[in-house]
Amino acid sequence: MEKERRQLLIREIVSRHAVETQEALAEHLRRRGIHVTQATISRDIKELGLIKIPIGEGRYRYALPLENPLRSEERLRSMLRDVLVRVARVDNLIVLRTLPGNAHAVGVLIDAQEWEEILGTICGDDTCLLICADHAAARAVERRLLERSAAVSENADEGREDPPDETESTS
Repeated sequence: MEKERRQLLIREIVSRHAVETQEALAEHLRRRGIHVTQATISRDIKELGLIKIPIGEGRYRYALPLENPLRSEERLRSMLRDVLVRVARVDNLIVLRTLPGNAHAVGVLIDAQEWEEILGTICGDDTCLLICADHAAARAVERRLLERSAAVSENADEGREDPPDETESTS
């Protein structure tokens, strides 16, 4: 019961306040009579799936995982406009370059879209690799991402006609 109540409060706190650190979250909980260790806060953050999103000037705050697809679409669009620097596509792969420290958050938002063309994402500090089902899927995903951002496209096949997909007729 204590864990459920604490995690419910954490969800409420991060949805109402710009909580930037685990220490700040612990302080919010202390003010409500709940005393926890940093390890407990860390476990709760992981179990709740909290993410850190940019709030400007190199600062980040905790946010709830995405539950509403429309809301996540809006967040993806906003995040891409704020942090996406470059998009490169080669075959069925798309490489997204972000401002440092933002690739993971971008990957989480893209994963939340559940686009069937994307088989998986791998993200580091400033780079996200999107693995798509095939060349046509990668083109479709790239178009969606570019429509939602102001990023620059750097395709290996830019300026060339795309080869026919395996499913397309060549006759």
